[in-house]
Amino acid sequence: MENPGNDREYCLSLLKEYTKSDSLLKHAFAVEACVHAYAIKFNEDPVYWGNVALLHDFDYEMFPTAEEHPFKGSEILKEKGFDETFRNAILSHADYSNVPRNNLLSKVLYACDELAGFITAVTYVRPSKSIDEVEVSSVKKKMKDKAFARAVSREDILKGAEELNVSLEEHIQFCIDAMKLNREKVGL
Repeated sequence: MENPGNDREYCLSLLKEYTKSDSLLKHAFAVEACVHAYAIKFNEDPVYWGNVALLHDFDYEMFPTAEEHPFKGSEILKEKGFDETFRNAILSHADYSNVPRNNLLSKVLYACDELAGFITAVTYVRPSKSIDEVEVSSVKKKMKDKAFARAVSREDILKGAEELNVSLEEHIQFCIDAMKLNREKVGL
C-alpha cells in the first residue's frame, strides 16, 4: 500500500481492530465528520484529513495514559507506513506531547476533537437526543456549566477556535453542521 493515510477502509479496519467501545468509535466518526468538512472548506484532501481524525484516538482504549497515548498509536502507524504529517497531526492533538501544531491539518484536528465530544454530550441531553435540536447557543450555555461533561476541556475548545482564527460561534456552528450531515454515522 503506497500511502495508508489515503485509504479509508484500511483506516476504519485499524480503528475497529484497536477500538471496541461504541462511544469511542462514535467520537472518532464525529471528529472525522468535522475535520472532513474543514478539509473541503480549505480545499485540502478530505479523505486523508478525515482518516487522521478517524485514527486520532485509535490507541486510547489500549493505551489510555498520558505516557502512552498518542505515542503508542504513532509508533503503530509508523510501522504500518503512515507518513510523518499524518502521525504528527495525531501527536499534536495532545498538548502534553509537545509536538507543535505547525500546519492547518494539526490545528483543525485539535480544534475539532474536544468540540465534537462536547457537541455529542449536548445532543444526549436534548429531549430527542438528536443533533437537529442542537444550536450554538445551547452549546455555549452548556460550556459555562462546569459540572456538565466536565472531562471536556473548555480551554482546548476556545484555544482550538483561536488557532483556526475563527470565532467560537462560527466554529461551533460549522461542527454542528458537519455532524448533522453525518448523523447516522455519529449516532446522533
